[in-house]
Amino acid sequence: MIKYNLLCKCGENFESWFSSSREFDSLCKKKLVKCIYCESSSVKKNVMAPNLASRSNKKIANSGINKNIKKQLLQIRKYLEKNFKDVGENFPHEARSIHYDKKKGIQGIYGKATPEEASELQEEGIEVETIPWVDKSEN
Repeated sequence: MIKYNLLCKCGENFESWFSSSREFDSLCKKKLVKCIYCESSSVKKNVMAPNLASRSNKKIANSGINKNIKKQLLQIRKYLEKNFKDVGENFPHEARSIHYDKKKGIQGIYGKATPEEASELQEEGIEVETIPWVDKSEN
């Protein structure tokens, strides 16, 4: 599909869609392309600006979004490091210990667990969240 900006002899501009430029030419020769304002078939293509920048605009927008997300994830990391205990690879064991031993007043923990270990913990009723761990040097 192709969209053309069209200009009528009455001076009005309007847009219309065609399956191809060949289809537009064929319909014009048959006088089937009509002005939406005055019904004249004296219509021609008007100057159009190509829409080439949209892909790069999306990349720029995504880049800004990605930077914002990384910044927020880094803030979460800093908060966790400041307020919770890093138990590293021992996370599943420590999480179970806190949960089953009903330890009160213990500092929260964070660490590493495989997706399978995290799933098992959740099945046991232990609240676990997975957070992307942004490297501090990625900023």
